[in-house]
Order: sequence, then structure tokens, then C-alpha cells
Amino acid sequence: MDALVLEIVSYAEAASAVRFVRQAVFQQEQQIDPALDFDGLDELAQHVVAYNNTDPIGTARIRPLNDRSAKLERVAVLSAYRGRGVGKALTEAAIEFLRQQKFVEIRLNAQLHSKLFYQKLGFEPRGEEFEEAGIPHIQMWRALQ
Repeated sequence: MDALVLEIVSYAEAASAVRFVRQAVFQQEQQIDPALDFDGLDELAQHVVAYNNTDPIGTARIRPLNDRSAKLERVAVLSAYRGRGVGKALTEAAIEFLRQQKFVEIRLNAQLHSKLFYQKLGFEPRGEEFEEAGIPHIQMWRALQ
């Protein structure tokens, strides 16, 4: 990877980059129905987009739930860039953005294979495992203060 660049933008500003990464990861790799992935909530959220120079390689959606809590969703990194800190950088950028916006907690539904990744970033599992789009998940939470 040459130069990792992160941007936090609206969906309108980066729709093509967001769609490119999510289609590769969720539709092609994980066989998730596009209607489940592109659920109509993208326009209500901010998006962290990771670029290698100018090529989109990762994305994450930050969606406010109320004035105190937000949800990190649709975290995706192209397979060629996994294990290089891109997912960590996306998550940390989202956390910092939410802190600056005075949110006090962040939630997410982690695919079960990513549970340890998020625990290393300070998230705690909450509740029982469940399936979403045929994939085992667990809800996780982290305080931002």
C-alpha cells in the first residue's frame, strides 16, 4: 500500500467509492443481497472512506441513532488490503469523528469472525449471537468518553 488516505464525507460525496467497496466485499465475497446492504440509510449517514492514493479500498458508515448514540455499520475492506490496518483506521476515524460531535457511545453489529478485532478496539459484546443476512453477528458497544 502506498499512501492510506481517509475521508469522512456524505454519501453524495463518495457514493461511487462506497458502492465499489461494498459490492466487492458484501455482494461478491459474502453473497449478501444488495437490497439488504443498500438499505436506504446511506443518505442519513456519514461515511469514512479509505483510499490507497486515489483508489477506494475500504469504507464504514456512521449513522446517528439519537443525539448520544451512533451506529458503525457496513465496515468493509477490499481483500487485498486486509491485515494492513485499514479496518482499524476506519474504525478509529469513526470513533474520533463521533467524539468531536459529542456522542457518548458507539454500537455495531459485528460479524462473529470480527468480534476479537472490535474487542481489541475497546468494544464489548452485548446480548446473544444472531443472524443477519445469513451471517452470525453479535451486537457490540463502546463508550466514547
